Amino acid sequence: MSAQTSGNAHPRKTRSTAQKALIRSALETETRFVSAKQLHRRLEDEGASVGLATVYRQLNALARGGAADTITIAETQLFRACSQTEHHHHLVCENCGTAVEIDPPSEDWMRKVAEKNGFEVTHHVFEIFGLCADCRGGSRSRVTTEGTSAR
Repeated sequence: MSAQTSGNAHPRKTRSTAQKALIRSALETETRFVSAKQLHRRLEDEGASVGLATVYRQLNALARGGAADTITIAETQLFRACSQTEHHHHLVCENCGTAVEIDPPSEDWMRKVAEKNGFEVTHHVFEIFGLCADCRGGSRSRVTTEGTSAR
């Protein structure tokens, strides 16, 4: 073993695992849907050394694995730690990103609507967007896709 190896045969894997845990932990503390840029900026502000591409990759991996929910607002993919293991949907504030998990419409209703219109259901996406009570009152900041909040 060379002196430069220092006993760690897979330093890159260790770093990746540490970054994955850091990103997952940061996402789990968010109460709203956030973009990869927003989460990256927060991690940098906290002194973490993690690249934006790594944040994107890890968030997408968490979403594929069911550990994160993802929605798209204004052509920007947003993420939130998933607290349910069952299929669910969201009521999402377009202004601040607050989300409430809701029960999906009945599968029977969706099948009937599809059949009535000559469709066979292969999958569905169901999110409801609007303004939460706080935003209707003007007391919350708006979600932006650049990693900051705006008033």
